[in-house]
Amino acid sequence: MEPTLRRARTSDAVEIQRLIKAYADRGQMLARSLSEIYDNLRDFFVVEDAAGLLGCAACHVTWEDLAEVKCMAVRADRHGQGWGRKLLEACIEDAASIGVNRAFVLTYVPEFFERRGFRRIEKSDLPQKIWSECVRCVHFPDCGEIALMFDLQDAGQ
Repeated sequence: MEPTLRRARTSDAVEIQRLIKAYADRGQMLARSLSEIYDNLRDFFVVEDAAGLLGCAACHVTWEDLAEVKCMAVRADRHGQGWGRKLLEACIEDAASIGVNRAFVLTYVPEFFERRGFRRIEKSDLPQKIWSECVRCVHFPDCGEIALMFDLQDAGQ
């Protein structure tokens, strides 16, 4: 089976959590409970092949004109094959389809996003509302994540 990108289903939740946990265990991503994944399942896109899920990402609306791309994880053995890019594109298209003008990401790998049109911003430029998850992070308050923003209007989305 060729890998396919699609919206997540309830049957994907455990595998989504497993993908995220692999990065969370290394301190590279915030861990997510199964309950959180189910609560936000409609935000998720996944890529699957015959062996199961090989990647996931979520587009979470945070305000009228702002969405966050989060929970982006691709199995290590599938890096460099374009699946992260395709997941990111799905999130951006999803945000644009509902009228969101900007998307942001907090990441330890800013270069990936910069190659796709995101620009670095100060974390303090983001609304305080987004920090509610940060207090659960092992790196809080000395987080090394970098904030980046993508303007959908500038990109013709």
